[in-house]
Amino acid sequence: MALRGSCQCGGVLFEVPDTFEARAFCHCATCKKLSGGVGTANGRVRSDEVSIVAGEELLRTYQPQEGTAKTFCSVCGSNLFGGGWPESDQASVRLSAIDDELRGAPQKHIYVRSVARWETLPEDGLERVDGGG
Repeated sequence: MALRGSCQCGGVLFEVPDTFEARAFCHCATCKKLSGGVGTANGRVRSDEVSIVAGEELLRTYQPQEGTAKTFCSVCGSNLFGGGWPESDQASVRLSAIDDELRGAPQKHIYVRSVARWETLPEDGLERVDGGG
């Protein structure tokens, strides 16, 4: 079964399979800056399983000095994909961009070494990994 997702303005529509291989909260410095908060929630799928239904011309990709490429809607700025999509084998799909109801939840917090002093991780019992694990 495919999950439907979109950006905030609705210009980009996409589908991904409901077979996320890993789900995680990422607290790396890049994810904090691009989310405007404490990080991102992601699910990993094969890049070739991401299907852009509409708005492909609106997508822009940014390659930070460290880490993998991030892809956004050029109109509203919604952060849709990471992990180097579409060039990498695996894509990180931002769970916040999924419109359909998701089964399951992230299983771990990654890059917790980047958690700010003012930030408090929830006591949710999830695994915590210093790096990308």
